[in-house]
Amino acid sequence: MRVLVVEDEKKLATFLRKGLLEENLVVDLLHDGAAALERILTRPYDVIVLDIMLPGRDGLSLLQEMRRQHINTPVLLLSARGNVNERVEGLNLGADDYLPKPFSITEVVARVRALLRRASGEHATMMQVDDLSLNVVTREATRDGQKVDLTNREFALLEYLMAHAGRVVSKTTLCEHVWEHHFDTGTNVVEVCMQRLRRKVDEGHTHKLLQTVRGTGYSLRGAG
Repeated sequence: MRVLVVEDEKKLATFLRKGLLEENLVVDLLHDGAAALERILTRPYDVIVLDIMLPGRDGLSLLQEMRRQHINTPVLLLSARGNVNERVEGLNLGADDYLPKPFSITEVVARVRALLRRASGEHATMMQVDDLSLNVVTREATRDGQKVDLTNREFALLEYLMAHAGRVVSKTTLCEHVWEHHFDTGTNVVEVCMQRLRRKVDEGHTHKLLQTVRGTGYSLRGAG
C-alpha cells in the first residue's frame, strides 16, 4: 500500500518514513503543503499522514480542498498544538484520525494500518480466499491449515493480491504499491518474486490461486 507523508520537520519525517517502510509500505515524502496538494491531485494514495502546520499551504486547507474535489483518501492529521478546536475542525473537514505531537512512531504505524484496513473494507485482521488465509496483524499465512513461510516482500505482494482478489493487477501497479514508486519496471524482480510466491502458495495444490494473465498482469482467484 502507498502512503504519503506530508511533514515539514525533516528529521521527524525521516523517522516516520523509516517506520512505515519497515511495515513494507511504499512511502512518498513531501515537506510543503502546496506541493503535496499538487501530488495528491495527480497520484492516488491509500493513506495520507498530514501535518497541520506546513509551509506553502496548511494541512487543514489542503484537507478541505481534497474533500471539495471528492478525494476520499483516509487522512491521519498530526499537530504540535494539540488544540481541541483544531482537532474538531480537522475531523469536521474530513480527517479520519488525529494524533497530537509528540507521539510514538509505532502508534502512527498502527493507526495507518487501521486506516488501510478500514479503507479496503477489512475490519477484521484476517483475509481469506478459498483455503488461503492471511493474518495482517501477526503476518502469518496458511493454506489448507499449513503454514506458508513468506519473506516481508512476499507477504506484501500476497496481501495486495488478496485485497484485490478476482481482479487483474498490472505489473506497474504492483511496482507502485509493493515496491518503491521509482522502481524500474523494466527489470524482472516482480516476476521473480511471483515465481517464489507461487511455489510457496500453490505447489502441491490442485487449484492454483496465483495466475498470470499474459500481457496484462497477475490475479489471485479462488476456485469459485
